[in-house]
Amino acid sequence: MSTEPPPGSGRPPEDDPFRKQPPPAPGSGSPYDAPSGGGQPPPGGPPPPGGQPPPYAGGPHGASDPYGGSSYPADPLAGMPPLAPSGKRTLARIIDMILVGIVVWLLTWPMGVHEYSVDGDDIEYGKSFAQSVVAAVLYIAYDTFMTSTSGQTLGKKWLNMRVANLNNGSTPSVQTSLARAAVLWIPFAFCCACIWTAISGGWSYFDRPYKQGLHDKAAKTVVVSTR
Repeated sequence: MSTEPPPGSGRPPEDDPFRKQPPPAPGSGSPYDAPSGGGQPPPGGPPPPGGQPPPYAGGPHGASDPYGGSSYPADPLAGMPPLAPSGKRTLARIIDMILVGIVVWLLTWPMGVHEYSVDGDDIEYGKSFAQSVVAAVLYIAYDTFMTSTSGQTLGKKWLNMRVANLNNGSTPSVQTSLARAAVLWIPFAFCCACIWTAISGGWSYFDRPYKQGLHDKAAKTVVVSTR
């Protein structure tokens, strides 16, 4: 029986470049590994109690209590590629909006679906709603399929970025990708259009330390560079 994970399951293959890497094995050269003689402190540090090497803090967002108490959580980004610049993320989103927007226009134009139809004193809203439905379905389907398959929409692929789960660096599952896409595109299609996209995506410019948009926070994902 094949052991390959199903597509979009969030379980990456062994060659997934965004999967978190395991910590180095003892003796691999880490300054926190104890020498073969045992009981020796790391270079430049005071002798630890009991001759044991000090615990590794786990990165800039993790630290150990020197008095033996609880430790802060390790940095979730440890072992993952660097976060993608927010400017590149914005450009990738614009590319995706244009690509899917063209498809929306091609589908709705033959059906006579327009934003508003004005006839004398009557303003028909039904066609605007129909166009919003088509736009929401296509944007969500596109984002969910591309993200759950490879972590990359076309815009992100062309600009060397990828969406990854914050907890383990793997490709998001279909459920995670769907939640992420819904938060981004439903308000865009039905009420706030580019204003919501600017707010949700622009949040990454100010968010620290993970540069997450609001849709990333909802899905617990980050966007990282592929090179």
